[in-house]
Amino acid sequence: MRGLIALLAAASLLVPVPALAAEPPRTGFEKTGNWTTEAEEQAYLRATGLPVTRIGTTAQGRPIQLVRVGPRSARTVVVFICSQHGDEPAGREACLIRMRSLPRASGTTYLFVPNANPDGRAADTRGNSAGIDVNRDHLLLRTAEARAMAAVFRDWKPDVIHDLHEFGPSAPYYVKDVLWLWPRNLNVADGVHDLSETLSRSYVRPSVEAAGRTSGVYGIHVDPVTGEPVRQVAGDGQERILRNTGGLKHGMGLLVETNVDNTPRFRVESHLKALDGTQSFVRSERQAVEAATAASRAVRSGPLYFGGADNQAPAPEDVLTTPPCGYVLTGAQYRDFADELALHGVTSRYLRGGDRIVPLKQQARALLPLLLDARADEPLLHARPVAQC
Repeated sequence: MRGLIALLAAASLLVPVPALAAEPPRTGFEKTGNWTTEAEEQAYLRATGLPVTRIGTTAQGRPIQLVRVGPRSARTVVVFICSQHGDEPAGREACLIRMRSLPRASGTTYLFVPNANPDGRAADTRGNSAGIDVNRDHLLLRTAEARAMAAVFRDWKPDVIHDLHEFGPSAPYYVKDVLWLWPRNLNVADGVHDLSETLSRSYVRPSVEAAGRTSGVYGIHVDPVTGEPVRQVAGDGQERILRNTGGLKHGMGLLVETNVDNTPRFRVESHLKALDGTQSFVRSERQAVEAATAASRAVRSGPLYFGGADNQAPAPEDVLTTPPCGYVLTGAQYRDFADELALHGVTSRYLRGGDRIVPLKQQARALLPLLLDARADEPLLHARPVAQC
């Protein structure tokens, strides 16, 4: 009997014991309820095992990073820009949490800029270390932060750009938990504009409201008693804001804002529910998104606008009914702004005498008058429009 027991015991040692599943990495916020620190963020990114690329460096030497989830060559690309304003941290926490659970083998490449304003986050300030609002710099590209994002948009050509923010204080008008908005700029191609609005209204809204959150359109003060709109307050037509710039660069754009009057955990979870909506949109509308993006890149004719929005008619003088063939830059202008033009994906040709011509018939068409024409609100430079190229 003893021999049999010993034999059975020895045999049991040969049976493999299932290994305990490794605990997924957790952010500082998940561990402590406090916002994830800079050191905790870097340790967390290393622990995820996801590809991390340094796409820029802030004025104070902090890395601006891009995290990729999914294959490098997927047909659909989605970019999440997290906490451009350093004192709006809930979006960054939601991005860090979400990146670890996305499928790493799928038909979508998910890209995260998990900390789009590292110096501002460290100081808990809206702007970067120079006090510049990064979300008002997507045309002029004065900041390292905006330049890094412009390079991502140029190189990856995203189909969807989801921009995470917070708003407050909310009283007495902004009384919702979550606000959302699509690109309103009139130079955004119709298909991109319409699908962006669909993303906001038909995917993000039901996703957050199914979780018990209230939501509404960003930029409109609503009377808390009657529920009626009181006035428009956001810079809806400003092309320099990311949701508009993203649309001008052919991506479905979306701004999502959570209410700082709620608890940090509620705000982070609200952003996660909004991210669910965007993921659902990409799965359901993939073919329409790809078609709209392709059609937007192919536009080579039609009017262009210096003002107005999808909810505000432009002034007659703000409509380029017959746009120029292109814009001529002097050699000095080109040397001064070649980097910015390259980051925007603008192409040009050399002219005899040292000047350069930027033809309007290119993928950056919707941006060019806003960058180069003296009639624009805040052009990069004043180039000379020409009727013939």
